[in-house]
Amino acid sequence: MTTIETFHEDNIWKNRRQGDSVAFAVFDTKAEAVAAGREVAIREGAEHVIKNLDGRIAEKNSYGNDPRTIPG
Repeated sequence: MTTIETFHEDNIWKNRRQGDSVAFAVFDTKAEAVAAGREVAIREGAEHVIKNLDGRIAEKNSYGNDPRTIPG
């Protein structure tokens, strides 16, 4: 499954596909980056990982093939 990362680097919020070295989009605010990252993740059926300023994961959302096997 593809993963889209939203993260902060060099005073800019960025989106990239996990494993890529270059961001595919840059934004002034976290809100703009999260919204755009969500759109791409939904379109591609990917996981969206949103990180805080310190690089720690703040939120994860899965759009598409969720491998969860636990009922509920």
